[in-house]
Amino acid sequence: MIEIIISLFLLCGTFFVISGSIGMLRFPDIYTRLHAVTKASTLGVAGVLIGAFIFLYFEYGIISGKLILGIIFILITAPVSGHMISRAAHQSGVKLWKHSVRDELKRDQEENKA
Repeated sequence: MIEIIISLFLLCGTFFVISGSIGMLRFPDIYTRLHAVTKASTLGVAGVLIGAFIFLYFEYGIISGKLILGIIFILITAPVSGHMISRAAHQSGVKLWKHSVRDELKRDQEENKA
């Protein structure tokens, strides 16, 4: 039973990493690409690390603090770094995709100036 759970975590993590890679290639602008890559890398790497943690715990009886810290670090830093990169791109003038409906950050910045 535990092998199935480990396999599910590893397969789900791999699926998210692959889907993020496809999203990076297919999406039209930096903002949608960052969204895909950030979500996929967060869930993908966390899934693989959780699978590795469960494997080590049940196979060898090891509680790996490094894996726990890695999971926490990825869950905290990946979304924040994706947000900061997209905000920097917006502030440096990178245009949205031509079919984007609205630019809420630009609207908020204009409201704050007024």
